[in-house]
Amino acid sequence: MSKISCFCTILFIVFTQISFAQDDLMNMLEEETKEELGNEKVQATFKTQKLISAQTTETVKAKTLDFRIAHRFGSIGLYDIHGLHGFDFSNDIRMSFDYGITDNLQLGIARSKQNELIDGSIKYRLLTQTVNNKIPVSVAFLAQMAFTPQIDPDSLYLKNVHRLSYTYQLIIARKFGPKISVEILPTINHRNIIRKYVNNDAVEANTMLALGAGGRFKISPRTAILIDYFYIFSPYRQNNSGFSNPLGIGLEIETGGHVFHATLTNAAGIVESNFLPNTTESWKGLGIKLGFNISRVFNIGKR
Repeated sequence: MSKISCFCTILFIVFTQISFAQDDLMNMLEEETKEELGNEKVQATFKTQKLISAQTTETVKAKTLDFRIAHRFGSIGLYDIHGLHGFDFSNDIRMSFDYGITDNLQLGIARSKQNELIDGSIKYRLLTQTVNNKIPVSVAFLAQMAFTPQIDPDSLYLKNVHRLSYTYQLIIARKFGPKISVEILPTINHRNIIRKYVNNDAVEANTMLALGAGGRFKISPRTAILIDYFYIFSPYRQNNSGFSNPLGIGLEIETGGHVFHATLTNAAGIVESNFLPNTTESWKGLGIKLGFNISRVFNIGKR
């Protein structure tokens, strides 16, 4: 074999080995990158803390304040044209302030028009879904205490302790790709005092169990369809046509630092202690209320 042929053979072998080594190195890097990306947390399962009535697993970031205004008009089917089908009436208005202690822990305070309710809440995100599904869902826990200073004409609230109600909620959510997010919400609501109505041998109870479900379906980079529903586990209410399960649909629009929700729901109340026990109108009876939620986030201090 000539020196040139020998040299070419050696050069070919060297380049082949280098090529294989580069391929192995690239494969290793790709695997490491995939593993690192897989451990990343899924971002923005939902865009805000609430859908229509339902909470989400989202929490306010550390040293950030979320100011939110929510409004529910009157029922569109219960008023004539002189009331502009509910626009001249206001079932509920709520202003809330939620502050992020950490990225996973927030404290909130709010005031609602219905029952003049003042509520304080704490929400903690226990788990966040990861890209590689090692953690397949996001989980948050909400605890809320509400107080009504309203003067009851029948002296139902004999003491201040009677004016208190509580809500405990576990929120379990999953994001299925960039466009679909769903959640379920096992819920307990307790009112310290109620009137003991009896209907068909069922008695209205102080403690109420409910199961909520909700979803967000993205239709464009800045808009999404929202839906939520709560089923109330109450023998008294199931046998009494005077109550309904809350159902809402809405349109979400992102506008810079704001997130705006236009909503339709049969729930007159906005906060859990109002809409869970007190939803009395239905979609079938046109007890639908137009409403809106608007959220503005402020950064407070350095992170």
